[in-house]
Amino acid sequence: MTPTYADWAKSFVVFNGNSYSVTDTEVEQDRVGSQIGKVTKYSDEEGTYRGNFSNYFPKGTTYYQIKDLEAAKAIAVKNSDGKFIRVDYDGKYPGEIIRWKPILAYMFGSFLLIIVFLLLQNNLKRK
Repeated sequence: MTPTYADWAKSFVVFNGNSYSVTDTEVEQDRVGSQIGKVTKYSDEEGTYRGNFSNYFPKGTTYYQIKDLEAAKAIAVKNSDGKFIRVDYDGKYPGEIIRWKPILAYMFGSFLLIIVFLLLQNNLKRK
């Protein structure tokens, strides 16, 4: 399977690094299992985001397991009307591949340490 990208032509959710396409299929209450997560970030602007992200459901919307169905195939999302909507697995979401913030933070921290080291070394040579 190839990775999916933030395609705003469709509605989707991201759960544990996997992208799921929103369907019109309602999941019966008796087929809904336990809560497995929730939307942690919502945006209707194109981009690549981290976490359990959605371009359709608002932050706080909950994800549920569908009984007798692996999350690798589909999960259920509880909408604002209290109905459970099926979302189908669509591939890996690229927002989980590279986490730039920690990388940049480490690079910046390393750069600062090198500068401090060089300044201290220069100060010691003067004495």
